[in-house]
Amino acid sequence: MPGTISRGIRAPMIREGDDIVAIVADSIEKAMAEDGFRLNTRDVVCVTESVVARSDGNYCTVDDIAADIKNKFGSGTIGLIFPITSRNRFAICLRGIARGAEKIVLMLSYPSDEVGNHLISEDQLLDSGIQPYSDVLSLERFRELFGYQKHTFTGVDYIDYYKSLIEEENCQCEIIFGNRPEAILDYTKKVLCCDIHSRELSSRRVKAAGGEIVLTMCDIMNESVNGSGWCPYGLLGSNKATEEKIKLFPRNAQAVAEAIQAELYKRTGVLVEAMIYGDGAFKDPVGKIWELADPMVGAGWTKGLEGLPNELKIKYLEDNDFAHLSGDELTSAVKAAIAAKSGDLKGQMASEGTTPRRLTDLLGSLADLTSGSGDKGTPIVLVQNYFMNYAN
Repeated sequence: MPGTISRGIRAPMIREGDDIVAIVADSIEKAMAEDGFRLNTRDVVCVTESVVARSDGNYCTVDDIAADIKNKFGSGTIGLIFPITSRNRFAICLRGIARGAEKIVLMLSYPSDEVGNHLISEDQLLDSGIQPYSDVLSLERFRELFGYQKHTFTGVDYIDYYKSLIEEENCQCEIIFGNRPEAILDYTKKVLCCDIHSRELSSRRVKAAGGEIVLTMCDIMNESVNGSGWCPYGLLGSNKATEEKIKLFPRNAQAVAEAIQAELYKRTGVLVEAMIYGDGAFKDPVGKIWELADPMVGAGWTKGLEGLPNELKIKYLEDNDFAHLSGDELTSAVKAAIAAKSGDLKGQMASEGTTPRRLTDLLGSLADLTSGSGDKGTPIVLVQNYFMNYAN
């Protein structure tokens, strides 16, 4: 009777230099012995990117960021566009950027950032008569219209927080609000696109409109500075470690996923799949926040996790194709239809509503929800029976 099982696996505290592959395999074997379950072919071992990067020592400092900013932008004013409002994700990066700059013009998107953190509500925006895709607001005009507001969950006024953080680094600060990336060029031709998933669009538009130095967060800390860690995604996917230190997104995720698969096969004789996951992709119904602050959900994965689900909708079969059946006849007919389904159901009505997303996005989101981001202590998630269906 059991279907998909998502099982959090506890692990020891993981430090720089630890063998993450051995720790994952050891932890799963201990959980198997304690809880009495076994591994099956195509079970999926998911490991959070945080412990992979930590074991690899992939860190940099605020000073490293400052040095990279100075090297790539030189002197003068830098425009930062569309950062997310986050103490963990962006604030410490902003400190490093400010430390390497003379003046920052910070353009915040409104009413919310790209992951759903709202500066103001949709109602307030509609009531104001402001046109968000044409109107650029100064800080004074924004305050006049919308006043001072704190984040629903964190209780932080991010506008004041970011302004004070920049000024603490002896950097001049001007804050504006807009949603057209090229609007920043009225203030400076040197631009750092701080958005995550829309960064290529923003960069392309700013360059086309006359930007002279236009970089994204992927271009900062994408190589070692004074012996620091680095990442192909630069500062994207980074997290605050201390007040002066940042953990970067892992640069060895693919190799670690493949090594976990090989290690567990050597120990158990079972060929599992493995992936390294970041933020999941799901929306909070109250705060309206999408997680998805990493550049992708899956940072690395084994070959068996490529592709999309290819599933029939059981409700559709029950209510349409087999509406005249019931009991064992209905069960047999549904099982037979699933067993006989084609290899590509795209466009077929019987597959509508079956979440056509990448397997790695679905599995990574499931793992992220299971492990949480706090004190559960389960950076490893074992997903079982995911590839089984009603006909198996």
